[in-house]
Amino acid sequence: MSVSLREITPENFKECITLKVADGQTNFVCPNVTSIAHSKVYPTIEPYAVYDDERMVGFVMLGFISHLKRYYLVRLMIDENFQGKGFGRAAALAVIEKMKQIQECREIYLNFVPENKNAEKLYQSVGFERTGELNEGEIVMRYLIENNANPKSKIQNKTDVS
Repeated sequence: MSVSLREITPENFKECITLKVADGQTNFVCPNVTSIAHSKVYPTIEPYAVYDDERMVGFVMLGFISHLKRYYLVRLMIDENFQGKGFGRAAALAVIEKMKQIQECREIYLNFVPENKNAEKLYQSVGFERTGELNEGEIVMRYLIENNANPKSKIQNKTDVS
C-alpha cells in the first residue's frame, strides 16, 4: 500500500465525487461534492483525493478553521469498496504528515459523530485523543504535534474560514 494525497483537478473531480461510503454511514460524513464546495467558500480548507498508487480510494479535507483558531482534519472518507483494508489509517497518517509541514500547526483537531465508533477507533490508533469537548453535537479529538519546526505551508497563508 502506497497512499498519497493529491489535489482535486478537472481530471479527477468526477471520480472523486462518485466515491461513496457504505450504506449506514451516510449520516457520518457529507458527500465529497459538498466538501469540495465548502473548500471554495472557505479558502483555508483544502480538499485532496486519497490514492493508493494510481487508484483513488478516498477523500480528505484539512486546514485552518479561523473562528475556532484550530487546524482541523475536516473530512476523511474511504470509498465503500476500499473500507476495512487499512486505507483510512494510512490516509489519517498522511494528513498528519502533511499538517506537520505547517509551521504554526501544533495540534490537529477533528470531530466525529458519536455513533461512528469505527472512526473513533481509527483516530485513536493514529494518536488522536478525546478533548472532552463537543462541537455541534460531535465528539472532538486532538492530535499533538511535538516540536514542530517545519517550513510554512500554503494553508496558513490563506484567508479566513468561518
